[in-house]
Amino acid sequence: MNQPIELVPPLSDQDVERLRAGDRVLINGTIYSARDSAHKRLAELIQKGRSLPIPLQGQIIYYLGPSPAPPGKVIGAAGPTTAYRMDPYTPDLLAQGLKAMIGKGKRSKEVIDAMIRHKAVYLAAIGGAGALISKCIKEVRIAAYEDLGPEAIRELRVEELPVIVVIDTQGNNLYEEGRKKYSRSG
Repeated sequence: MNQPIELVPPLSDQDVERLRAGDRVLINGTIYSARDSAHKRLAELIQKGRSLPIPLQGQIIYYLGPSPAPPGKVIGAAGPTTAYRMDPYTPDLLAQGLKAMIGKGKRSKEVIDAMIRHKAVYLAAIGGAGALISKCIKEVRIAAYEDLGPEAIRELRVEELPVIVVIDTQGNNLYEEGRKKYSRSG
């Protein structure tokens, strides 16, 4: 089995173009968390031509709404949120330079087309493994929209956050490839 590929944001086109559906990745550095309420606000700012509270160029957004941090921890369970909830807003964020998204589940055709056009990837974290994933998050601070509580945008410093490339910059889709591989023929 191939060694995981290390990603350290901010990412370039070349960083994401080398990734293929099925690649294992370890992320080190600063990423952002955001869910649908925050995405809606970001998309509204983009449509109005206003500046954003976080940089998107070359960044990774983790679709995460963490549970409260237990005593002595920086974050509670940090499992991925279902990605399609962000789909209405994602093309606008990709056009602003977002390079990778972490979630679970399928993406719409519009998002996949925007990923190909803007050279971005969709990464999956393991659903149900939020307690384990939280161990990779070393620092957390609210970056924007504190009023959203668990859905506020957070800046996360991560070490060896394990993810898998589900959709690459060419539109190859691990979910579809897996389905074909294991379906019965005729």
